Amino acid sequence: MTTNVRASVSQILRNKDEGGDDEEEPKKKSREDWRKAKELEEARKAGTAPAAVDETGKDINPHIPQYISSAPWYYGTAGPTLKHQRPQADREGQFTKLDTYYNKGVDATKVATKFRKGACENCGALTHKKKDCLDRPRKIGAKFTNAAIAPDEFNQPNLNLSYDGKRDRWNGYDPEQHKAIIEEYQKVEEAKRELRAKKLEQDPTATEGDDKEEEDEDKYVDEVDMPGTKVDSKQRITVRNLRIREDTAKYLRNLDPNSAYYDPKTRSMRDNPNPSATECEYAGENFVRFTGDTRAHGAAQLFAWEAHARGLDVHLLAEPTKLQLLQRQYDERKQLLKTQVKESVLERYGGAEHLQAPPRELLLAQSEVFTRYNRDGTLVQGPEKQLAKSQYEEDVLVNNHTTVWGSYWRDGRWGYKCCHSFIKMSYCVGEAGKSVVLDVPSHNNDLIDNKDKEKSEKSSSESSASSSSSSESENDTRSKTEKTSKKKKNKKKAKKKKKKDQKKEKKSVDKLKKALEEEERNQKRAEHLLSVDERKRPYNSMYEVQAPTDDQMEAYLMKRKREEDPMSQFL
Repeated sequence: MTTNVRASVSQILRNKDEGGDDEEEPKKKSREDWRKAKELEEARKAGTAPAAVDETGKDINPHIPQYISSAPWYYGTAGPTLKHQRPQADREGQFTKLDTYYNKGVDATKVATKFRKGACENCGALTHKKKDCLDRPRKIGAKFTNAAIAPDEFNQPNLNLSYDGKRDRWNGYDPEQHKAIIEEYQKVEEAKRELRAKKLEQDPTATEGDDKEEEDEDKYVDEVDMPGTKVDSKQRITVRNLRIREDTAKYLRNLDPNSAYYDPKTRSMRDNPNPSATECEYAGENFVRFTGDTRAHGAAQLFAWEAHARGLDVHLLAEPTKLQLLQRQYDERKQLLKTQVKESVLERYGGAEHLQAPPRELLLAQSEVFTRYNRDGTLVQGPEKQLAKSQYEEDVLVNNHTTVWGSYWRDGRWGYKCCHSFIKMSYCVGEAGKSVVLDVPSHNNDLIDNKDKEKSEKSSSESSASSSSSSESENDTRSKTEKTSKKKKNKKKAKKKKKKDQKKEKKSVDKLKKALEEEERNQKRAEHLLSVDERKRPYNSMYEVQAPTDDQMEAYLMKRKREEDPMSQFL
């Protein structure tokens, strides 16, 4: 760092006048002087020479560049200095000190007994007028009553706070306010001592172990030693780190990249990393979010919002006990209303017996019996699953039968298996009934007769068909001429249809060609209108609007430009 002392022109002239003509003018530095100054600067940077000292006795860093260390000529320095780089006293703002702040409350030291001239006509305070008064408007103001004159407010000072002063949370705090808190705690302690003395008088055998349980829990806060916490004894707070280092990181629980998403910024994994596992240590943050008291808290918050919307002044965090009591009363009244409606419906329409049904688990024949099966479905362990019975009565045996009706089947008829009887509600004769041939009922005989009749009708129809075949051979020769004439007529009709179809196709092709030409003309006209200035375009008020025909729609679809097609630019 080189220090060049620059003197102003006025200073040079003043020194010359004071010193007389004998003194010589300041000479220009020679090459030797520049060399010595350069060597001194290098020595100071290397540390072999002492650093330069300013007017206050502080060392100047030799590594500071010259454009910073050299003062301007109008500053008037007599040696090396950095004073011109520091904040100037004349430009610094005059900020208020910490002991001055806005006064709070009112001046209770001066109490007026009479109305003063120029005071507020409503409350009697001198510091504001009636239109600025914040007190309740009186029926008869203090100007006329001279009663209950309000104390004057403080004249607030005009504070000029600095950046830190505006954001100081303790600015304006009165330490004397803390004395009231200390006195309150002292009163509580004295009351506790009196209660202990009374308890000892009533029960001398009482020990001090019961009192220790009521001690403050924060007494041993400095002894907190948990992994993942840091206790700052100066600030007396416990800082919780984002993650305990002994825990397994969330992204290491499942290394599959397609598993649950892990957000590295917030260190959160919402989904379950191992959804197929039956038991896992970590099931995702969504699992924690919807378990425990989280749902109850969400329901309480929703109830608070709805109550506030209906005009109730309640808040979940400010008054949780009040909210809980209100929610409990609301649920009880809601349940009571439901039961009243239910009872009224049952009284009017009946059907209470249908509500007294067994539980659903018993209706579906469910149980807690453990059973284990093979892959082929065979039972390995546990009893066989019992089939659920129907709502009708089963296994009801009547008339000495040992089996039910329908347990025996033969020749399209149902019967009893115990006696082979086909008559329902008959008396069972046991094994003897199996050997006895029972008479067939009359309706079965009718069925057999009907079957014989159908067979005879079929045989008669076959004989008539054979006789008709001989007559048909004679008619074949006669109908040959008729068939040839019919063929000729059919050929003529087919030719006429072909000609009509060809004409229709020609007409449709001609219509499509005309529609394509018209579509081309419309597209060219649209391009022309888009290129013309808006003010020169013609009006379309006389344009006749009609629904497009099928040919016009086909032409539009054929001529439409498909800009999304990547090959459209090569057309």
